[in-house]
Amino acid sequence: MRLSALALLLLAPPAAAGPPNILLVLSDDQSWAHLGCYGNPDIKTPNLDAFAKEGVRFDRYYVGTPQCVPSRATLMTGRSAIAVQNTRFSAPLAAEYKTWPEVLREKAGYFTGVAGRTYHLDGSATPPETRKVFDEFGLATFPKRLDFVKTAGNREQMLGQYREFLDAVPKGKPFALQLCFSDPHRPLDKNAVPQPHDPAKLKLPPFYPDTRLVREDFARYYDEISRFDADIGTVLAELKKRGLDGDTLVVVSADNGASQFRGKGTLNEFGIHCPLVARWPGRAKPGATAELISGEDVGPTFLAAAGVEVPKEMTGRSFLGLLTGGKYAPREYVFAQRGAHGSGLPTNSALFDLGRCVVGTRHKLIYNALWQIPYTPVDFAGDEMWKELVAMNKDGKLSPELSKLYFGPTRPMFELYDLEADPHELKNLAGTPAAADVEQKLKAALQEWMILQRDFVPLPVPPPAKKK
Repeated sequence: MRLSALALLLLAPPAAAGPPNILLVLSDDQSWAHLGCYGNPDIKTPNLDAFAKEGVRFDRYYVGTPQCVPSRATLMTGRSAIAVQNTRFSAPLAAEYKTWPEVLREKAGYFTGVAGRTYHLDGSATPPETRKVFDEFGLATFPKRLDFVKTAGNREQMLGQYREFLDAVPKGKPFALQLCFSDPHRPLDKNAVPQPHDPAKLKLPPFYPDTRLVREDFARYYDEISRFDADIGTVLAELKKRGLDGDTLVVVSADNGASQFRGKGTLNEFGIHCPLVARWPGRAKPGATAELISGEDVGPTFLAAAGVEVPKEMTGRSFLGLLTGGKYAPREYVFAQRGAHGSGLPTNSALFDLGRCVVGTRHKLIYNALWQIPYTPVDFAGDEMWKELVAMNKDGKLSPELSKLYFGPTRPMFELYDLEADPHELKNLAGTPAAADVEQKLKAALQEWMILQRDFVPLPVPPPAKKK
């Protein structure tokens, strides 16, 4: 008996789903601890909390550097900022280093773009001497790399560019977009949300000075995260309105940690430990994972989700298996680096520092190559809150612990922390006999990474001293 064409069609196996749309949404300067879905009871983030329940929450995600430009280079290339020569904050990402949107565009026909707050990777072309070089050698390359490249100065423009991008996607093509927001980058707005956080009710981390100005500053930081949360609600609603939510892998993260105490610009937890939540309806199994994830891993994961081979030069590893329940080889370590910040002269550690870091399953080692330079906070050294602390320290009104932490004349060359027993990094174990084996193991891992990355910073394990 011959079967009808309809019957044959019904008997045929279902067609394989096409490659997903990919949307990476980045906040600016946010640490992992500052979302409700990560267990913070003080902050108001209902949209992201609901989003996390539908997706996978990554509890140990570390960006490649605690600064926006090199961190975004790592996110885009699947490689360390050292490997792609992007450790100088204002440098453009050279065209020779392929980004994951470019690979998707070339290998899988994706419509690709960046929108919203500046993506940073075409460099800072000031002063005029720099602009001349950029223009002469064509160093701003992203408009040629992607289909849609725009930047915006305020939230309305950012959301408008997001809609504009979706309107521009050709029918039948998958898309990949990195959408950037400014919140909670400084300066921190007053009344950023209709119901601001109450400074008096917030629980401060134990390494925060407890003053009125510090509390007010921290509350405004929370307010801007809540405002970002509202924008996430708008972004997700737009996907649903267009019928795209079921076909889109959405990842929400941050470019680096908070511009707060021991945050942005440092290799402490608040500087490099960031949120990462992914939702892929029908493919990603909701839940949470404590596996170590690097900023290098984001791009390779997107390529793997699209069925595109990851270029061999990308050192990041796909965590697609953690999303879909497939195979995954866990990381033993993740690494981070600190270099120049901004385009100014190296007059303090906020503007220029050299540090490297390795994070293991339990312990973390920070290598301060410029240990002689005291701590200067990034982005708030000129704020009244910090000026008051400077005065308090001068008058002996800070505790000895906080005075040493923020106003010591030097820093330790090595810092070793047991993140399980000491999550706030208050007890430096470096140089102690009990932690000697762990310290040596982490130094050896960092030594290997720095050698393979062709790092220019002196290695943390020197040759043995010559016998006299």
